Amino acid sequence: MSKVTFNNKNSIFYTALKKEVDQYFQQKHLKKSGNWKLYVKSSVLIPAAAAIYLSLLLFSIPTFIGILLCLVLGFILASIGFNIMHDACHGSFSSRKWVNETLGYTLNALGGNSFIWKFKHNIIHHTYPNVDGIDDDIAKSPIMRQCTTQKWMPAHRFQHIYVVLVYAISTFAWVFLMDFTKYFKRKVFTTPMQKMKSRDHFIFWISKVLYLLFYVAIPVYVVGWGSWAIGFTVMHITMGLTLALVFQLAHVVEHAEFEAVSGGDSKVIENEWAIHQIKTTVNFAPKNKIISWFVGGLNFQIEHHLFPKVSHVHYPALSKIVQKICNQFNVPYHAYPTMSQAISSHFRMMKQLGQKPAYGRIVN
Repeated sequence: MSKVTFNNKNSIFYTALKKEVDQYFQQKHLKKSGNWKLYVKSSVLIPAAAAIYLSLLLFSIPTFIGILLCLVLGFILASIGFNIMHDACHGSFSSRKWVNETLGYTLNALGGNSFIWKFKHNIIHHTYPNVDGIDDDIAKSPIMRQCTTQKWMPAHRFQHIYVVLVYAISTFAWVFLMDFTKYFKRKVFTTPMQKMKSRDHFIFWISKVLYLLFYVAIPVYVVGWGSWAIGFTVMHITMGLTLALVFQLAHVVEHAEFEAVSGGDSKVIENEWAIHQIKTTVNFAPKNKIISWFVGGLNFQIEHHLFPKVSHVHYPALSKIVQKICNQFNVPYHAYPTMSQAISSHFRMMKQLGQKPAYGRIVN
């Protein structure tokens, strides 16, 4: 396992930033956890998903309407992941630990596993974003080449086209393959996973069984194999595309920087941890309240990476503070004004990375 450390000996940037952010919460008399806005959102998203699921099973619905409802269901499930699961698994949904723990299991209801996700996301990705060789989020080689230090293959010439298919099947792979790979290997990419307790093993398996029961067995029994296969596929494609695109726009775009480590080497990154977070992360559509609502503030990824234990409902306000401190310390702060601009940047970058490099790692 490679070891990466940051130059935190004189972390004056984060000290100044944290002081300003703490003052904001103190002066406004606010908790850093979620508030009524998040609770209202949760009371809309979860019942909406349940209502669509039950409607598809209990009522005779025309094929086109059924497909449309499955598409909407996939989008709502992704939004539950962005808003409820994400905040809960970071411990920021509520100030009560048991609430965060309980709502974190919404990920299990989506087919994933909160224990594995917390280790993969909270510990690895949030500590080492865009560090090739450690960050599992950019460890998609040889299927995709997401940074210049990864091996190039001739098929990558077309990756800006076929990544759409990869994203579309991403939640299929997550639920039915990647969770099991990590579970049995006891490893997330190159990092050994923390030991699972008996309770964690039980929850892993019972969650997967319940997923098969509610998403496969019951629907097949009620509507038949054909209708289930179409609806299940539409739901997963929508959910996969939505989840993958939102997370890709945060780190695999043109302004984001990358580091690399391999072969068990040790590396000291010259920046302090907080500056590394900002340089490897990009915001998008910060003024679009509709997008912010649906993606759970993950269009403010810079603020999220700097303050992952703060609920996303506070990110728009914190972004002004972060930008001010970045200007004071001459730290670049990148944000695409619209989501379409961020998407264009992502696909341009994937196309650029797909071109045969003049030098570097090539596989013929």
